[in-house]
Amino acid sequence: MSTTRPGPRERLLEAARDLTYREGVHVGVDAILRQADVARRSLYQHFGGKDGLIAEVLRLAADKGRYRAVMDAAGDDPRARILAVFDELERITTDPAFNGCRYTSADMALTNRDHPAHAEIRRYKDGLHALFTHELTHCGHPEPELGATQLLVLVDGVLAHAVTRPDAHPALAARKTAELVLAAAGR
Repeated sequence: MSTTRPGPRERLLEAARDLTYREGVHVGVDAILRQADVARRSLYQHFGGKDGLIAEVLRLAADKGRYRAVMDAAGDDPRARILAVFDELERITTDPAFNGCRYTSADMALTNRDHPAHAEIRRYKDGLHALFTHELTHCGHPEPELGATQLLVLVDGVLAHAVTRPDAHPALAARKTAELVLAAAGR
């Protein structure tokens, strides 16, 4: 049985997804091209250059909906759904391959505010905020927008802290703080 090799576009995305997570968004174009086994022309043909490739990697990674899937698996109770995110963060951040948040790392590394990746990063973070706002609204939180911001700060903090102090299990500490945010709902 033969397998079909992915096309140049897919190989570029795969190589960039892998290398930018392991080495950061400043990884060289030559390294991406080498791992993807494609000509430089393919990069420009499909993405207009490295900036477009990075933005597309971030857009596609955001569409996977990891947190939504975790929440859905936790059932219908909004509290359980939100706390499941922190359980997932504990699993993610204790994995030896964990290398931080792809979005925060890219946002901090790309100092040109006009880089197209920033729009994808913002879209991703806004999506998480909306997801938390929705859940907090359903559990009767008096200020769901503020509560969602608090939860997002916790998520971002876990992902950053776990890079520098992985043995501290920041997701477990953040889960306890998330319980305080949920307690404001009074149910």
